[in-house]
Amino acid sequence: MVVAGNLCFSCWTNISPIYPAMSKTKATSRLLVNYPEPYRSEILDYLFKPNFGASLHILKVEIGGDGQTTDGTEPSHMHYALDENYFRGYEWWLMKEAKKRNPNITLIGLPWSFPGWLGKGFNWPYVNLQLTAYYIVTWIVGSKHYHDLDIDYIGIWNERAFDINYIKVLRRMLNHQGLQHVKIIASDNLWEPISASMLLDPELLKVIDVIGAHYPGTLTVKDARLTKKKLWSSEDFSTVNGDMGAGCWGRILNQNYVNGYMTSTIAWNLVASYYQQLPYGRCGLMTAQEPWSGHYVVEAPIWVSAHTTQFTQPGWYYLKTVGHLERGGSYVALTDGLGNLTVIIETMSYKHSKCIRPLLPYFNVSHQFATFDLKGSFSQIQELQVWYTKLGKPSERFLFKQLDSLWLLDSGGSFTLELQEDELFTLTTLTSGRKGSFPPPPKSQRFPSVYEDNFNIDYPFFSEAPNFADQTGVFEYYVNMEDPGDHRFTLRQVLNQRPITWAADAFNTISVIGDYSWSNLTIKCDVYIETPEKGGVFIAGRVNKGGILIRSARGIFFWIFANGTYRVTGDLAGWIIYSLGHADVTAKKWYTLTLTLNGRFSSGKLNGKTLWKNISVNFPENGWAAIGTHSFEFAQFDNFRVEASH
Repeated sequence: MVVAGNLCFSCWTNISPIYPAMSKTKATSRLLVNYPEPYRSEILDYLFKPNFGASLHILKVEIGGDGQTTDGTEPSHMHYALDENYFRGYEWWLMKEAKKRNPNITLIGLPWSFPGWLGKGFNWPYVNLQLTAYYIVTWIVGSKHYHDLDIDYIGIWNERAFDINYIKVLRRMLNHQGLQHVKIIASDNLWEPISASMLLDPELLKVIDVIGAHYPGTLTVKDARLTKKKLWSSEDFSTVNGDMGAGCWGRILNQNYVNGYMTSTIAWNLVASYYQQLPYGRCGLMTAQEPWSGHYVVEAPIWVSAHTTQFTQPGWYYLKTVGHLERGGSYVALTDGLGNLTVIIETMSYKHSKCIRPLLPYFNVSHQFATFDLKGSFSQIQELQVWYTKLGKPSERFLFKQLDSLWLLDSGGSFTLELQEDELFTLTTLTSGRKGSFPPPPKSQRFPSVYEDNFNIDYPFFSEAPNFADQTGVFEYYVNMEDPGDHRFTLRQVLNQRPITWAADAFNTISVIGDYSWSNLTIKCDVYIETPEKGGVFIAGRVNKGGILIRSARGIFFWIFANGTYRVTGDLAGWIIYSLGHADVTAKKWYTLTLTLNGRFSSGKLNGKTLWKNISVNFPENGWAAIGTHSFEFAQFDNFRVEASH
């Protein structure tokens, strides 16, 4: 046992105001919008409502660009050059829900992919700097005009190259549109080469407000500090949200400032609201991946966030006295400059706080006593509220528990804490902390084994059909004016060219749905090819990959083509051909496809008549159902139905 030398809190450093904990979404909140009430509102309260749960200070959203961005695609507000629609996707809805709960929440937009027309034939967003800047500015202006949302910060291109001239053009265009208040964060990648570029270019230094680095491992670099700009960990965490993820989050929330002077840490992702078998399953602050049942789980990272977010606010300052404890762990202290004080102490062990990246160097944490001395104006503080978390064995586990207050009347502002490993303490003058709760949500259930959607919605609240998760391309509700009959309302694939990609998007479009454990199933769907001669569509089962791995997805794919042929393939790319032949198919006509998978055998029907049967398929054994197109082409789908047994 050791007494860690007196930790004196008296003066505060005049650094930039903080945004301690925030969160970020990119195609990861896909299933959240489908949740029934009251569960959807409860989830949003746990994330955004002040003094209730995670009480997030900032929300960073993807500016949808039609491309795959890890777990799916998000639609752009401008699919085509003369197209503008500010009601696609769910990001504006999510920002409004966050603002409804916390009007002071800060909003950031960042693009991952861009619609293809911006590239003029190249997979590159900097072909025409003015055009790309215009595209981004329209998103900011549209957010305000259509949704009354003020975007506070804008990024450049997530984890990809930046263009110095583009950043300058973007700043000039923002100013020209009266958006001087929108600040620029760059480059959402590594500390270099952006920091060195800023030091060498006075204009670039002036137009960038924040340097944002991803997964910095709590460390910064000299050049970044020399810029005197705010330093943020603008993407971090992305670790499975059990106790290891909570330990990771607790450690970096403190140590990103202690070791790297970062005044904000942004978690990817906000809420694990996507199919768990997609990449980085359950890497959100909480889990909400079952809209069909209403089940969700308030995971430990929500309460780890609360230790910081409920007892600080943007605009508070870190004290100069922050650091490491003698036997492992760290402490930070913050003030609003008006007499309030919050101290956050973490003792996360090496074994229980590894983030998904970067590699964590070994360190040791052990039992210790730490004595804290409050000096100067803080010596007048008479009482500190105490909030406590202990991760680890269920019998010893506590999440965000309020303990008895510390009374400092007779101690001269000094107090000693006994610290074990894997603990979090928040000591604060604020009395507003609260561990919010709702009655337990419904029990977990599998995706319904019989599922159908006829897409007959006149005025859909969201542009995408529930539970479909687009993995390449964009599938939207569509009103088919040419068909007053059965197919007036359909689901349409709306991209006619490949986007400027961020990941390895497939060369075909695809949207997956259902239960990944599905093996024996029948999928039935009406399909309509719009492109003569070259067009083609498919339905599929047992699709085994998605997200950034979509290009290599295996499964059983039943294709028909406008040139009067059909194919059965074992993969999305079409390399593994099980069967092919003639089919009475042309463009601009509706057909009904049926795919049946039973054990090792598969069969397919066209308009109720068997087209092929008893084709042997050994791999994969299970996976999602899917629909899609042969290329980036318009096509429509209707009366989707799946009947499955696991």
